[in-house]
Amino acid sequence: MSIRAENLTYIYGAGTALEQYALKNVSFEIPDGQFAGLIGHTGSGKSTLIQHLNGLLKPAGGTIYYDGTDIYSEGYNLRKLRSKVGLVFQYPEHQLFEVDVFSDVCYGPKNLGLGREEAEERAKEALRQVGLKEKYWEQSPFELSGGQKRRVAIAGVLAMDPRVLILDEPTAGLDPKGRDEILEEISQLHRERGMSIILVSHSMEDIARYADRLMVMNHGEKVFDGAPKDVFEHYRELEAMGLAAPQVTYIVHELKEYGIPLDGGITTVEEAGKAILKLLGK
Repeated sequence: MSIRAENLTYIYGAGTALEQYALKNVSFEIPDGQFAGLIGHTGSGKSTLIQHLNGLLKPAGGTIYYDGTDIYSEGYNLRKLRSKVGLVFQYPEHQLFEVDVFSDVCYGPKNLGLGREEAEERAKEALRQVGLKEKYWEQSPFELSGGQKRRVAIAGVLAMDPRVLILDEPTAGLDPKGRDEILEEISQLHRERGMSIILVSHSMEDIARYADRLMVMNHGEKVFDGAPKDVFEHYRELEAMGLAAPQVTYIVHELKEYGIPLDGGITTVEEAGKAILKLLGK
């Protein structure tokens, strides 16, 4: 079930002296099972864009199609859509409100009309999938660490059995170990469930490592869209937008300037290591 944006436009303060375009004619399609990255400087339109994908915002122009149907058409069930297109906000506190972790994760399935037993089974499965140990399930979510809160927020969305999972900076503020754990769990969910993932991130290394596709936003417009290695070839243009490429990309290009024949599309340390070993004949 693909999700498609068609000429999406959104204006803050429309009709006032403060009118500003947050999105300008943005179009793309995320097919089933794709892992897409979304990057852009602060104010580029990333967060505004993802809030359209499950109907939280309504555009000034254009529309969103889920499984071929316009989500803004009259009578469309947005509640059902939000069970299939799950959004995890950057700050998990915005999604947590129950007295304990388990009740919080059960809330979504119960709100879909599922019985208590099925809702609890879904909650247990989701909590295990995100790696939150059972000893935390009866605690208040607000007593947990930042990484644990993110796990609970993700589990709450997973318990509704989404086909598309959108994550806004899920590793912000986490230490390297916590960041790697969260991303590996997201990657595993992608592989095991076959769901589409849209990852908003400021980490170029994370995007290069996990995403099959990368979209770049700048001043409300989509300026690049392709495989990460192809997009990062435009690292000079990305720098002009206040962005960057993975650090290894710069190292590879410097080595090329010294005459070492490396592929400019290398974006991860693992790829660079293999390429260098191949040149050395090992």
